[in-house]
Amino acid sequence: MTKRLNLMTGVALATLLSCSTAFADSLRFWTTEEQPERLAKQEQMAAQFTEATGTEVEVIPVSENDLGTRATAAFAAGDLPDVIYHTLQYALPWAEAGILDTDAATEVIEALGVDTFAAGPLEMAAFEDGTASVPVDGWTQMIVYRKDLFEQHGLEAPTSYANVRAALEKLHNPPEMFGFVAATKVDENFMSQVLEHVFLANGVSPVSADGFSPLDETKTIEVLEFYKDIVEASPPGDLYWKQSRELYFSGDAAMIIWSPFILDELAGLRDSAPPTINDDPTSPELASKTGIVTNFAGPSNPDGAAWADIRYFGITADADTDAAMEFVKYSMDQGYTQTLSIAPEGKFPVRRGDEENPTAFVDAWSELPVGVDRKAPLGELYDQEMIDRIVGGLDVAQRWGVKEGQLALASKIINSQVINRVVRQYLDGEIEAAQAVQSMNDELSDIE
Repeated sequence: MTKRLNLMTGVALATLLSCSTAFADSLRFWTTEEQPERLAKQEQMAAQFTEATGTEVEVIPVSENDLGTRATAAFAAGDLPDVIYHTLQYALPWAEAGILDTDAATEVIEALGVDTFAAGPLEMAAFEDGTASVPVDGWTQMIVYRKDLFEQHGLEAPTSYANVRAALEKLHNPPEMFGFVAATKVDENFMSQVLEHVFLANGVSPVSADGFSPLDETKTIEVLEFYKDIVEASPPGDLYWKQSRELYFSGDAAMIIWSPFILDELAGLRDSAPPTINDDPTSPELASKTGIVTNFAGPSNPDGAAWADIRYFGITADADTDAAMEFVKYSMDQGYTQTLSIAPEGKFPVRRGDEENPTAFVDAWSELPVGVDRKAPLGELYDQEMIDRIVGGLDVAQRWGVKEGQLALASKIINSQVINRVVRQYLDGEIEAAQAVQSMNDELSDIE
């Protein structure tokens, strides 16, 4: 890790100090990273900004569940904080409502360098001629697979429906080895998340710019048939994240879909979720045998897609704009490694580097320690190719309703669990694929 990423250079310090007279005496920063250890790291970074600029930063924890209502109330009262760390779901609605200063966010991104950011997070928050908020970090859902077994059988990585099916033919051998552990528990959000990923992979979405859009029958049947294949290569029962992790950790599953928060557990760094593939729960053996895929493609969408969760810094309409912009710039530059260190396994760098070094922040992130009971850098646990795959998924990050401006409707559709329920009816043989598509379209059309 370069010294530049840990300490401000003399030039940068002088620049910030020379501008300090233009800054406010203080600013307020709302963050949903309210766990004590994460809050302490944010306060440390804020203190470094104060030392550089003279502007005090009040770091205010806000529950993610309360963020929407608190922001709306503060906006009505003319009492918004200067900067809010928020989820993707608020970026465009808040921009449209006037809660966010989108011009300020766009100016920050341009000052830091548009080309230094991953394309996906910028596109997901695109607003008018700019960007609603500044992308900070994110993670992409992954297909986690036994790379050693794929290599042993001459299989291609599971980057597509076809490659997954080819792997199932070779590797599914229950009860010794299940080819997949697919989500089938209807009332679990995990099934919703996995299904959205698989639908996106084939270019299928239930929304358009005009609102609900009927699911394309041909493409959706391809999704359903693929999902049935991976379910038939899974154990019986109502499956969700718990069983998929347990079976993969015991060496009894070839592929699962999971979030990157599994990365430290795979390496034996968390006692509450140890790998059981051998007799040593602290062994990194399973991590060394694992590969990941973020960008996944179906037959009707060969470019594929990655399901992603992105977080942003929103500069508000009530902010002391200059001070807020400088705080966000600092947090995304001199303080960016500190920002990512809050939880590196789930905070992939959306800003890859700077003009001097295009990979500076990716390199620094890969050296940050992950884990709970033991710690080690991701760069020591996984090879560079895998690190590149982890970060690269953000370039093609997608979610239903984002580019169409219908994220709110898409969220209601997902939360209704209609898709989960009808897909399960199809999986259980209660209805045919075409009937499933029609049933989903009939029910989803009533959601407003």
